[in-house]
Amino acid sequence: MATPMRVTGAWIQLLTDWLDQENLPAPDLRTVLDSRSPGDVVPLSLWNELLDRAVALRPDAVVPALGIGAMVKPRHVGVLGYLILTCRTLGEAMLAYQRYESLFYGSARVKVEVEGDSMVVWWAQEDAVGVQADTVSIAALISFLRRLVESHYSPTRIDFVFPQPDHRARQAYEDFFDCPVGFGTDQTRVIFPLKLLAVPLPHSAPHMRTLLDRQARALLLALPESDSFDRALQQAMVRLMPDAVVTLPRLAKELHMSVRTLQRRLGERNMTWRELLDRTREQLARDYLSDPSLTLGDIALLLGFSEHSAFSRAWRNWTGSTPASARKQLQAARKGPDAIL
Repeated sequence: MATPMRVTGAWIQLLTDWLDQENLPAPDLRTVLDSRSPGDVVPLSLWNELLDRAVALRPDAVVPALGIGAMVKPRHVGVLGYLILTCRTLGEAMLAYQRYESLFYGSARVKVEVEGDSMVVWWAQEDAVGVQADTVSIAALISFLRRLVESHYSPTRIDFVFPQPDHRARQAYEDFFDCPVGFGTDQTRVIFPLKLLAVPLPHSAPHMRTLLDRQARALLLALPESDSFDRALQQAMVRLMPDAVVTLPRLAKELHMSVRTLQRRLGERNMTWRELLDRTREQLARDYLSDPSLTLGDIALLLGFSEHSAFSRAWRNWTGSTPASARKQLQAARKGPDAIL
């Protein structure tokens, strides 16, 4: 039996941001939204209900769900925002989404295929989650990708399984996505030209930049006297951690050098790669624990641990405390520009 779909507490905060933008008080709706913390699991049925209530507040708008999806920021997608930082191209970002979609929806439903000169990202008809929820999801996906590259890149085509809306609504969809949009199809699909997927990610969009700056500060604390080689080594580890493949041979390959050369260069620093890995993981963990949108399971994934319990054991070895107690202290101390995430 397929795992029931759900969303995260961080994701439903899209509605809070949209209500703020639209200057809608909606006290009853806000009470429900505010009752969910970023790491909470929100049943899909509740998400659909909240969306219907929100959309009903703007009967004058043509397709309010498009505006809701356009509000997406890294803090709404939690761990996926950090995973994007390990990606070098738009194509890698899409593959990362495919690999880790289950962290977001509770199960992996998306398929990614290459057809000729196009990349097709699709979901089967039975995985459709409703007119409003599907619209928000695809609008958020396209908006997030556009922010990543700071450009108005558009898909080749988008298809939805729900019936075709009236003319005004259909035009609103095509204006938003800037491509042909189909309805009543047997799949929800987003089609990209393959050449678009080779676009490098500069990570210069403001919110991604803030995430990256925080990560850079954490890495600097792990190696305060670091030089360019140390920084390259740390970034290679960060890229490899989510796939749990941080080994000496894999690091050497990522850095385009032999294992012996890597060992020698680490030896010059009186450090083994394992010591460097532990130090880097500890500092990144401190940063991740201060982000309420990340669960402890998400953090374990980002750091390359096989499971939550392995991360907890490592944290106790590093600090003598538990991740949960450390999180309370770190989040209480968090302030400044990071709060915009």
